[in-house]
Amino acid sequence: MVSIQIVPPPAGSEAAALTRVVTAAVADPNVTRLIVTPSPEEALPDVALSAVVGVLMRHERLDLEIAYVAPFATRATKIYRLPHGAEALALAENGVAQELPLIRDDAATVLVGRARHLGAEGAKLHGETYVDSERLFDGDVRGVVIEPLPELPGVRARLDRRLPGGWLTGRAAQTGGTNLVVEREGVLTQRVVKRSTFYRHHLNWKLVCP
Repeated sequence: MVSIQIVPPPAGSEAAALTRVVTAAVADPNVTRLIVTPSPEEALPDVALSAVVGVLMRHERLDLEIAYVAPFATRATKIYRLPHGAEALALAENGVAQELPLIRDDAATVLVGRARHLGAEGAKLHGETYVDSERLFDGDVRGVVIEPLPELPGVRARLDRRLPGGWLTGRAAQTGGTNLVVEREGVLTQRVVKRSTFYRHHLNWKLVCP
């Protein structure tokens, strides 16, 4: 096994900068593992992991193993039961990769931690959400939380509220609305869309897990 460390460019950099970094890293045919190491100053390190996996997905290189060295605990480390810091680096160098469902959306963005469907400008979301064929809501709600799963069927969704539980699981979670905006890994996109779907990609990804 030949691994190479990827330090993603700072948040806010052009997407092309990350693509260049990843493309250069995988140019060596002997490289089989990428170790994604966001800067400790990154407030939302899951964004970096999502972006790297997204580049591999779009360039059809999901054969490569991914290890994640998060500087602190994140939503993705909780979902995939990963350590962070020095323990994560040891796992990245010596751990074994597992094939997991890859969750993406219709904008070709990979989800590794958490997404939300929200109403624009802080208003309630007006619309409806389905997880596969089961309706989660119809009307007005604070928002919808969507997360990947480390096992099949691949994705789950619930209403955005303080009370725990209420998850529906399936292969896809789709929301349609009149004032829908999407938040991915803590980053809110201001553009209003009519529909957003997070669903299982036809190929798995390989993540180094405990």
